[in-house]
Amino acid sequence: MTNIRRKKMREKKSIKHFRELDVYKRAFDCAMRIYRMCESLPRAERFCLVDPMARSSRSICSNISEAWRKRKYIAYFKNKLTDAMSEASETQTWCDFCLACGYIDNNAFQKLDSDYETIIAQLNTMIMKAESFCY
Repeated sequence: MTNIRRKKMREKKSIKHFRELDVYKRAFDCAMRIYRMCESLPRAERFCLVDPMARSSRSICSNISEAWRKRKYIAYFKNKLTDAMSEASETQTWCDFCLACGYIDNNAFQKLDSDYETIIAQLNTMIMKAESFCY
């Protein structure tokens, strides 16, 4: 067995559950911040802003967990991570609307936007290095 193959096997064994992935933890934290933020938004925004923003932020986590469970199939793994990236971008768009409507201040927006950029970058790295996650 080559050293590269041994290293890949160690990497796969080191993360046993999707909840251990840094990107999942970050996405979950952001989704919970979005949830708390949505509680303070006007009731009139429930269907136009709150529901789709909550759905897209949570969907990132669900797509990561689905990808992790299907990592036996590299194409499916990459596809679900790409879906997670799309949901992260959608959530950024909803945050743009919250900022433009004055529902969140610039500091809260910048923190969320920066975190979603990090999530997107982490997901992209996972896609580019899918072989090290898949078996």
